[in-house]
Amino acid sequence: MTTLAPGQVSQRRPTPPGEMRRIALAGAFGTGIELYDFLIFGLASGLVFPHVFFPQADPLMGTLQSFMAFGAGFISRPLGGIIFGHFGDRVSRKTMLVITLLATGTCTVAMGLLPTYATVGAWAPVLLVSLRVLQGVFMGGEQSGAFIMVTEHAPAGHKAVLGAAVTAGSPIGSLLGIGAFQVVALATGDAFAQWGWRIPFLASAVLIGIGLWVRIGMSESPEFQKMQAESRTRKVPLAGVFAHALPFLIAGILVNLGFNQFIFIVNSFTTSYAAKTIGFAQSDVLLSGLAGSGGMLIAVFVAGRLADRFGLVRVMSAGALFQVIWAFPYFWLVNTGSVGALYLAVIGGYVGLSFVFGPMAAYYVNLFNPEHRYSGVAFSYNLGAVLGGGLSPSIATALLRHFGDSSGVSVYVAVGGLLTLVGLLITARHVRARERSQLLEAGLRRGAARA
Repeated sequence: MTTLAPGQVSQRRPTPPGEMRRIALAGAFGTGIELYDFLIFGLASGLVFPHVFFPQADPLMGTLQSFMAFGAGFISRPLGGIIFGHFGDRVSRKTMLVITLLATGTCTVAMGLLPTYATVGAWAPVLLVSLRVLQGVFMGGEQSGAFIMVTEHAPAGHKAVLGAAVTAGSPIGSLLGIGAFQVVALATGDAFAQWGWRIPFLASAVLIGIGLWVRIGMSESPEFQKMQAESRTRKVPLAGVFAHALPFLIAGILVNLGFNQFIFIVNSFTTSYAAKTIGFAQSDVLLSGLAGSGGMLIAVFVAGRLADRFGLVRVMSAGALFQVIWAFPYFWLVNTGSVGALYLAVIGGYVGLSFVFGPMAAYYVNLFNPEHRYSGVAFSYNLGAVLGGGLSPSIATALLRHFGDSSGVSVYVAVGGLLTLVGLLITARHVRARERSQLLEAGLRRGAARA
């Protein structure tokens, strides 16, 4: 990154507090819509899609096929990361965020209008998977771009806690998604499996409209504007990542891989496993997810504040270590069949993982220089999401089928936590140096302002 000579002070004007709030809200809202869209698909994959789009298979195989369709949206995300990362580093951070929000939501609404297998046969799952793949492409530029936009605006010493506004969008989206499914399921009763499931998908249109209104009014990233003014944009930004930041690219993949392994076990695989294998009522499974998302909504800001004070790597490492440990009691608790134990397992999972997720925006932005930051963050973050979250429900279902119990899934989740720790270890010295540099620059700027 660019360093300051002795006595040199960056000319960047701090973002006014009111504008900073709007930018943080825009980041949170976009991520919330992304998670809403992804979560309702994940819930439908476990509860509805097996008999709506894959009725020709036995129940467990139908669930596996539904989760494979869910994973297809992750597999296409790195392609979206490459495309939107490229133009986000060369053209505009803000424009890419407006495009990704609009297109992602449009795909979700279209899913709510799809014909079923009973109507058009094999074309139904083909159309579902096609929309899911297209949605994944646009999502590939969404959350990583929001990470960058908010953190590049945020002042030093507050980057993690303000970046946590972006990650807070995920539990907000979870609350909206689970809440929508629960309300619609109760309101439509037996008709939920026939047509009621479509309502949460169609409702995404309302969220898109609000999100666009917030995002269109935000300002461009000051670091991107400075980069353009100094003619520092690269012709192929991703090439710069591979040439100058390959270890950090690999580390970024590992960090999100491990986190996504567990979070999608908690919010997608568990909905099917707890209801169909253990015998919980569907309402109990959904409400435990609501409670967990509420806990995460608070915990990500706590984690962000702690990371600003004690360092990003320390706080995130504590969250990754929690994943390694909690992987086993998580399923022990769920397997008891007790509703209270289910709540404890799910809430504990969401809150513990917040200490990886909360500081994640600031962490990823610190890995790469501004010239190739969008490309580096989008590619590493999304490839990690593919290898972790996109495949984890399918892998967990296959492990359950092979071993006949949840022990293999617990080992799988624990290994994911170890991979996150490895990624954090690779980048520890680099990230700490960037944190110190940012604080030094902010101190010099304050001193110059007082002089």
